[in-house]
Amino acid sequence: MTVWNEVSAALPPGQVAIDGFPRFGTSISAPPPAVPRDPVIQVRGAVTEGLDVPLSALDTLPRLDLRADFHCVSGWSATGLDWAGVPFASFYRTYVEAALAPDVVVTHLVFRGHDGFRSVLTIEDALADDVLVADHLGGEPLAAEHGAPARLVCPRHYGYLSTKHLCRVDVHTSEPRHVQRSWALRVLAPHPRARVAQEERHRYVPAWALRRPYRFLMRRLLAQSRAAS
Repeated sequence: MTVWNEVSAALPPGQVAIDGFPRFGTSISAPPPAVPRDPVIQVRGAVTEGLDVPLSALDTLPRLDLRADFHCVSGWSATGLDWAGVPFASFYRTYVEAALAPDVVVTHLVFRGHDGFRSVLTIEDALADDVLVADHLGGEPLAAEHGAPARLVCPRHYGYLSTKHLCRVDVHTSEPRHVQRSWALRVLAPHPRARVAQEERHRYVPAWALRRPYRFLMRRLLAQSRAAS
C-alpha cells in the first residue's frame, strides 16, 4: 500500500475552500446512475481488440491511499479528501498497453461514466503518479453520489476531468474533437489540460474574466446542492 499526500498549504488561484464535499454531476436533482451488478471498465479505441476489465480485477493491482484537495472549475475547493484505489498508470500498463499494436502512439484518453459524462486527458497527465481509479472515499466504499462503483481522481486538474461512475476508457492517437452545439458552449469549451496551478479553466476564455461570474454561480450551485441533499 502506497500513501500519497497532495494537500496544499495554499489554495490555487481563484479557489475558495468550502465545508464538506457537495455532489455535482450531469444534473443536481437527478439521482446518480445505478451500479451494475458486475461492473466492468471497457477499453476501446486504438486497441487491437476491445476488452472488458472486471472491476474486481483491480484487486490484483497495487493500492494507493491519496489525500488531496478537489478543485471545482467554478471556484470551490474541498480540502483534505482521503481517497483509496488503484493508480491509473497500473491499470493502463497492465491492461491497455497489452492491447496496443506495436506502432500505435497514444496521445489522449477519453474517460466515460455511466451517467454519460466524459473527460479527455493527455496520456502524460493520465499516467501521472497521483491519478487514481478510486473506489473508497474517507475510509468507506465510494458512495453513489460521488461516483460508485469507481471514479477517476486527478488532483492536479479541475474536477471536471475526474469522471465519476467510470465504465469506459477510449484510446486515441490524436486529440479528440470536443463537440458543442451552441456557440456559447463552444466558447466555454474545456481547457485541453485543465491544470489547477495554471488556472486553465477553459480553452478560449481567460481565467480572470470568469472569476466573478463563477463566484456568483458557485453560491447558487452550492445552495441548490444542499437543498437537494
